[in-house]
Amino acid sequence: MAKRLTKAKAEELYARLAHVRPDPKTELEYTSPYTLLIAVVLSAQATDKGVNRATGALFQLADTPKKMLKLGEEKVADHIKTIGLWRNKAKNVIALSQALIDQHDGEVPHDREALEALPGVGRKTANVVLMEIFGEGTIAVDTHVFRVANRTGLADGKNPAEVEEQLMRITPEKYLHGAHHWLILHGRYTCLARKPECPRCVIADICLYAPKTRAIAPTKTSAPSGAKSKKR
Repeated sequence: MAKRLTKAKAEELYARLAHVRPDPKTELEYTSPYTLLIAVVLSAQATDKGVNRATGALFQLADTPKKMLKLGEEKVADHIKTIGLWRNKAKNVIALSQALIDQHDGEVPHDREALEALPGVGRKTANVVLMEIFGEGTIAVDTHVFRVANRTGLADGKNPAEVEEQLMRITPEKYLHGAHHWLILHGRYTCLARKPECPRCVIADICLYAPKTRAIAPTKTSAPSGAKSKKR
């Protein structure tokens, strides 16, 4: 069985995902390049919903680097305690805010190297900012994108860097700007980690994932129609 999709199949895959979500957007809530940067830094090992709950109040108080520094690390930490790794993230938020003021006049730089030099900012975060704020055709590889890319056959990489490189090669240019969103949202809501919902997947016939889940037909041993089914 083939491990990788052809470019023609990859284009069809993206076309279908684009049809389902013609205007894909990040689920992180932000009001400026700075607040997006902070939200993405906080989203590592956390859900977007969890980040949004924490940043709603935080960004009302501090939506610029200067305001964040004035708020201080302890108060930042208090706002993000519900997020994983909150202590270290609070330190990074203060440190990167200071770096933005010292090195970039308080503005988020439109430069990959400069972004990745900021405390708490890695390649994935830089890719999200470059795509979302500056409109660059980048693909940030998180756990969802990594899973979907490898399962479908868009990639067969062993690490995020390999998957990103392969996705950039196989993704048609017209789909580059939305690719990250389509793949992450597909992984979040359909191509689930433990039990992918293949029977309702719009790309199931293209996908190369061998152990696809199937709809289970009712049998004589099934629970009576009036019985309550367990939530999945």
